[in-house]
Amino acid sequence: MIDRRSLILASVAAMLPLEASAASETRRPTLKTLDYGPAKLDIYAPDGAMGLPVVFFVHGGTWQFGKRSQVDAKPAFLLANGFCFVSIDYRMLPQADVATQAGDVEKAYAYIRANIARHGGDPSRIVGMGHSAGCHLVALTGMRGGLPGIAALILDDTRAYDLAALAKKGGMVRAYARVFSDPAQWAALSPASHVDGRRHPPTFIAYSRAPGRGEDSKAFAERLRATGTQVTLFDGSAYTHMSINRDFGEDGDALTAAALAFLKSTVG
Repeated sequence: MIDRRSLILASVAAMLPLEASAASETRRPTLKTLDYGPAKLDIYAPDGAMGLPVVFFVHGGTWQFGKRSQVDAKPAFLLANGFCFVSIDYRMLPQADVATQAGDVEKAYAYIRANIARHGGDPSRIVGMGHSAGCHLVALTGMRGGLPGIAALILDDTRAYDLAALAKKGGMVRAYARVFSDPAQWAALSPASHVDGRRHPPTFIAYSRAPGRGEDSKAFAERLRATGTQVTLFDGSAYTHMSINRDFGEDGDALTAAALAFLKSTVG
């Protein structure tokens, strides 16, 4: 039986350019699992790589579920295009609240920034990326300055940019109502609350056709643009909330092409 880790590495190797894979044994992709304190993270990189830009990924799962291995085609695609890829675990509800989860993301980022050079990455060219709950956590930590030196952000499909505004228009339902049950915490946990007069890192915002995603993403994009921040807004209304994450890295995927262009323009 082939385990998930072996399958991911095989797919990464299959997508690497032929000249890279044939050059030497040291160019084969590796997956290294490391403990950053609260949880673990995985680093995908070609052996012998030096100074590659890094995509730092935070998974979704309504702040309650999910794991770092749920990365689909992302590692294979990004390694084939000259990046290192990092995927993290963070503590889940109910054991850890959202504020604690944001702290975990910041600790994982600090660990990667301090250590990624020895694994082939460039600590000055790290891009934070998250989907759903992970999108919220990356947006929150990125906007509040918890990811110092972050080069750019890729935010993939959440409504949790401005929790008070979301509640006001009746959008605080289902999982959001359970997770953000205390209105006293809404301001601190809203990425929009931390968008002030300063310019933030270049930000790519994608939204699916799930209810409210487009409206809330556009409002957050405009708030960022008002600070002079470079914002790329991707209309993902052709996608479901799940497929906008699952299809990233697949051949012919429109979001992948747009995100890669953004990555190349921000971190090379």
